[in-house]
Amino acid sequence: MFAGMKHLLKFISVALLLPFISLAQPSNLRVLVVTAHPDDETGMAATIYKITHELGGMVDQCVITNGEGGYKYSTLGDAYYGLELTDEKVGRENLPRIRKQELMNAGKIIGTNNIFFLDQKDAHYGLDEKEPLDTTWNVALVSTRLKEILTNHHYDFLFCLLPVPQTHAHHKAATILALRAVQALPAAQRPVILGVSISSKGDTVTQHFTQLKDYTETKMLGDTAMFRLDRTTPFGYRHVLNYQIIVNWEIAEHKSQGTMQLAMGHGDYEDYWFFAENDPEGKEKCRQLFNELKKVPYKTKVY
Repeated sequence: MFAGMKHLLKFISVALLLPFISLAQPSNLRVLVVTAHPDDETGMAATIYKITHELGGMVDQCVITNGEGGYKYSTLGDAYYGLELTDEKVGRENLPRIRKQELMNAGKIIGTNNIFFLDQKDAHYGLDEKEPLDTTWNVALVSTRLKEILTNHHYDFLFCLLPVPQTHAHHKAATILALRAVQALPAAQRPVILGVSISSKGDTVTQHFTQLKDYTETKMLGDTAMFRLDRTTPFGYRHVLNYQIIVNWEIAEHKSQGTMQLAMGHGDYEDYWFFAENDPEGKEKCRQLFNELKKVPYKTKVY
């Protein structure tokens, strides 16, 4: 009985009981973030924060793997957690628990409402998305849970990572499964699904992407990002603050992942790409959202 209940609890949502104060009245805006690992949401952390804190919206996250494959980058985490996480056996045994808690801590900062953990194996880093899709993950289970989550919560938007060829196979696989889950819904129930990437003001080359080879569901409308949130938008006394601070706070919670800490201060823009499977009317819905996200609600005080 207990073992069966423990197995069931692996797949239910975790409510965070958030301690944040929103600057806006609650709205009906609902967003789902689908990621492979418990730290992938850092790529859209400023957008999530602004939706939850400034627009009064609700953001949930669905994490497909348990993050155990991150043991190779836990050198500093060894001392912090008092465990030899860089030992594969120790890391794989303890990181799922640790990384879930890190994600919940990060969620309190950016305002995540529910987190759905699907506990699929984080086998290893690779570029071949067929490995998790065909071998490692229980794709039928993941697809069923995504369908349940989407059906039960009626989201307006779904954010996932842009599935470019050079990114982690798990990132690509998570986005492919999210796209398929949205396609499987009745047209009237489908959220607008957007791919997310990061860019900087100093970039000399504009990123282009049209489709991941062999996966027609990843086709984009156009070959560049259609919408953008600027993390460096200034506010506060003498306009010296910006939303990169929030991103850095969020990244800092993922202490078991040393390479994640190196992302602090990097990336000025969160870029959003419009998948071709979306209803064309979804573009106007996106324009309205990102126009609202451009606004800064903080009053400038004079001292």
